[in-house]
Amino acid sequence: MNADVWLPFAADTVPGLPEGFDYRVWDGEEDFPADPADCAFYVVPYMKSAEVSVRPLSAMTSVGVVQTLTAGMDHILPGVDRLPAGVRVCNARGVHDASTAELALTLILSSLRGIPRFVAGQQQEEWRSGFYPALADKSVLIVGYGSVGAAIEDRLAPFECTRVARVARSARTTERGAVHPLNELPALLAEADVVILCTPLTEQTKGLANAGFLAGMKDGALLVNVARGPVVDTKALLAELETGRISAAVDVTDPEPLPAGHPMWHAPNLLISPHVGGSSSAFLPRAKRLLVSQLSRYVAGEPLDNVVHVTA
Repeated sequence: MNADVWLPFAADTVPGLPEGFDYRVWDGEEDFPADPADCAFYVVPYMKSAEVSVRPLSAMTSVGVVQTLTAGMDHILPGVDRLPAGVRVCNARGVHDASTAELALTLILSSLRGIPRFVAGQQQEEWRSGFYPALADKSVLIVGYGSVGAAIEDRLAPFECTRVARVARSARTTERGAVHPLNELPALLAEADVVILCTPLTEQTKGLANAGFLAGMKDGALLVNVARGPVVDTKALLAELETGRISAAVDVTDPEPLPAGHPMWHAPNLLISPHVGGSSSAFLPRAKRLLVSQLSRYVAGEPLDNVVHVTA
């Protein structure tokens, strides 16, 4: 095809890539590997800033596909207006489901069973025994029921929860039951012992977990955020945590990364992981399989998977 494909890793590490392309490696370095105008298929570097991700877009005058390696698109969508019309923008739906769901369960179990308290006790040579909450018999609410939300529910199944409720942008029915629309959140929040946020960051979901949302959670409930930091109002969360009425476990924050001295570092009733939901050993094999599939479809003229936006 005599066209460039930009990858964030070497093509010879990705078995099965179709022939006919000039594969260029670019992982966000200052210098581009070739003229961006010759790029037909751009794979956005993983775990790089929005500024880095969108930097070559304005010069990609021949690009047909922009493929992210993330499920969320908030870091790339602000730059798509620099692209020509008809460019398909695809996300990495399915790549991070297993890893993010694992971390969500890790945060839930660690918070409920007192693991941070035990670690601190070990460091201070204190035997902190007692009774701690279990996930068994809890009511769980999943806010954002896409592939990650469904993967989280898969992993909740053995834990004997009394109820798992699901919320998404619009109502629908799944094999596991009803998915409720966002406008039913207040009633569902009041019944949930564990609230898991795994929704994309959009204008509709930015600040979704605001003061009113948090006040609507039941006493003693746990908020888990594996979505994006701005889905939660940081100031409102800190205020609730200070009262001790609810607790939280978050893989994402706003701002991110948290700067030194930020009050979230020392907030009570809070467990923080440093945005590692997707960055596990599960990432590369799944990401490479996605790229082989997408590029094979592209070269064959077949419809691509995971198209979330087409530029106008």
